[in-house]
Amino acid sequence: MRGYQFEPPLTHILLIPPNPQYVPMQKKIAFTFLFILLFPALILVLSGDYTWPEGWIFSIWFLLLCYSTILYLYKKDPALLEERYKQPGAGNQERWDVFVVYGIVIGFIVWIVIMPLDAKRFGWSPVFPLWLTALGVALLAGSFFLFFRSYTDNTFLSPLVRIQEELKQQVVSSGVYGFVRHPMYLGGILMFVGAPLLLGSLYGILAGLALTILLMARIVGEEKMLGRELEGYREYTQNVRYRLFPLIW
Repeated sequence: MRGYQFEPPLTHILLIPPNPQYVPMQKKIAFTFLFILLFPALILVLSGDYTWPEGWIFSIWFLLLCYSTILYLYKKDPALLEERYKQPGAGNQERWDVFVVYGIVIGFIVWIVIMPLDAKRFGWSPVFPLWLTALGVALLAGSFFLFFRSYTDNTFLSPLVRIQEELKQQVVSSGVYGFVRHPMYLGGILMFVGAPLLLGSLYGILAGLALTILLMARIVGEEKMLGRELEGYREYTQNVRYRLFPLIW
């Protein structure tokens, strides 16, 4: 079966800034590319060290993920790119999800801000051993794969919890959606943990765990709605048993 899934609104931050109305897509993308630069700049400015190697590594990873995904969608799936620009409250989004979206946005900003302050400017966390830094790099590599493949495998990857009736939404069970039911959530969690491991921030890990709990709560509400309204979803849950973590949940 092809089609499904709502995923976390991370791309409201990772990819998509506030949506300028009635603007050609090329101009939206140009604005988005400039907007995305704010986050790596923020990390380096708050760190107080523009030569911070780990900060640069994460910044380059972040830009590659965002830019490559946007360019892929522009060329291969412009309808999905347009869907990613939808703002909270648009369409038939579940009302409770509007609050979750804003919670994730706020949590992401706190996560971005706390890591350079903790790891570099104020040094609240102890220096991480090299193996933890390497683990962070590995988690970010896995995150990149899951994020990108979620877009290539799922043309219904809305940032909002809603049924895309206008597109006759179906269930997706191929690609990474045959591994877990919410691969992009898993990619986000790997990022939320991997980045602070790379940068050396215990507070960043705590913020990432808080975001993980919020995503897991979102999954519970999301799947209740999917089971009710999306034909074939209950059968999909029988074939792909794990929501997020293989062999665990």
